[in-house]
Amino acid sequence: MAPPSNLTRIGLSGLAVMGQNLALNIAEKGFPISVYNRTPSKVDETVERAKQEGNLPLFGFHDPESFVNSIQKPRVIIMLVKAGAPVDETIKTLSAYLEKGDCIVDGGNEWYENTERREKAMTELGLLYLGMGVSGGEEGARNGPSLMPGGSKDAYKHIEDILHKVAAQVPDSGPCVTYIGKGGSGNFVKMVHNGIEYGDMQLIAEAYDVLKSVGKLSNDELQSVFSEWNKGELLSFLIEITADIFGIKDDKGDGYLVDKVLDKTGMKGTGKWTVQQAAELSVAAPTIAASLDSRFLSGLKEERVEAAKVFKSGGFGDVLTEQEVDKAKLIDDVRQALYASKICSYAQGMNLIRAKSIEKGWGIKLGDLAKIWKGGCIIRAIFLDRIKKAYDRNADLANLLVDPEFAKEIIERQSAWRKVVCLAINSGISTPGMSSSLAYFDTYRRERLPANLVQAQRDYFGAHTYERTDHEGSFHTEWFKIAKQLNN
Repeated sequence: MAPPSNLTRIGLSGLAVMGQNLALNIAEKGFPISVYNRTPSKVDETVERAKQEGNLPLFGFHDPESFVNSIQKPRVIIMLVKAGAPVDETIKTLSAYLEKGDCIVDGGNEWYENTERREKAMTELGLLYLGMGVSGGEEGARNGPSLMPGGSKDAYKHIEDILHKVAAQVPDSGPCVTYIGKGGSGNFVKMVHNGIEYGDMQLIAEAYDVLKSVGKLSNDELQSVFSEWNKGELLSFLIEITADIFGIKDDKGDGYLVDKVLDKTGMKGTGKWTVQQAAELSVAAPTIAASLDSRFLSGLKEERVEAAKVFKSGGFGDVLTEQEVDKAKLIDDVRQALYASKICSYAQGMNLIRAKSIEKGWGIKLGDLAKIWKGGCIIRAIFLDRIKKAYDRNADLANLLVDPEFAKEIIERQSAWRKVVCLAINSGISTPGMSSSLAYFDTYRRERLPANLVQAQRDYFGAHTYERTDHEGSFHTEWFKIAKQLNN
């Protein structure tokens, strides 16, 4: 498209697929947009797509100065470039031509502290800055993502009308976007969203493993099961695409494609950041941590191949014991175990966000997060409506597990949950996500834990002191001396 006769409403820099799709989405919603990329061919490619997809009001520029000058003031520019140094380089390039009051929005998966550092630096230059989580993948960026902007409230006001149109639209709750809070809150929330996504995917993979390895379900049967699950309480994007995957035949050979995919899961870092932050804030997140560990172990493919040979020679096959199971009952039990485990995973993620929000003074409303995750994003699910209602009932809810509705559902499903975990253990099938979720539930619901012994041990060898159940204050006991006297 030729250069605009009038200034455009917004700009976007960084035209990999996500950037292209978000730019086209913005243009399609009626907002003229300027686009720029260091590689001119990407600009031309995006302009051509805009022509083909409806002669959309998208204008390409090959140099940063003309790109910046083509946008109406106060200028708003979204960056979608790789996190880290490329973001700093892009800011440096663009800010040379920006003026006071202009705004930069980073739409990448950035570490939240980098966003806070950049916002401070931009403020000193008189510029506004937002760190905005964008979820939904390539399809979401084009047709409606879930958006999690955090940082300058003034910057958000400059772009609010655009984001409300561009975000996914859910009939009963509106656009999937809200102002998250100050500083790096938007990036932090997106990071934890990805951590929950890790947990969700791991739990689904374990359900698949139990049904396939123990229940001996075929891919056709698995497709049917997941399609049916997607009509009920598990209705979600991830369950939907899982059903699709089981139905796709291999275009390079016989059988189904899923069976030819190497069992080695990649990752980009947000799951690891989530687990690191959980540890930093002393928030238990075992389901998310288990999903990360599972990805680490999947990466040891060559070692696992050799380990399988060693243990097979000792009589340990892939599945330890072939067990006769009632398929229909197993499918229903696994459905219940998956749902109960998901509650634990989301509870952990929400608790982590709340802990960080309290530490940083962000004032994040957890119910609002459940609302904007209902559409557009990878973890979108009907289940999130239940979570929003839980926080609507009690904004200060200590844990999703103790919401009356969720507590009732877990109690109803815990028997099936235990059966599935026990069946998997006896069959030699690892279910770290389901097992750690169950352990999280059993630990959280018990009034008294064996932690008293651990604290006594700490006091024994390190004089770390302990508290008592029957007296106030801190105490130390000379355990070694008393034990020595008793033994003499």
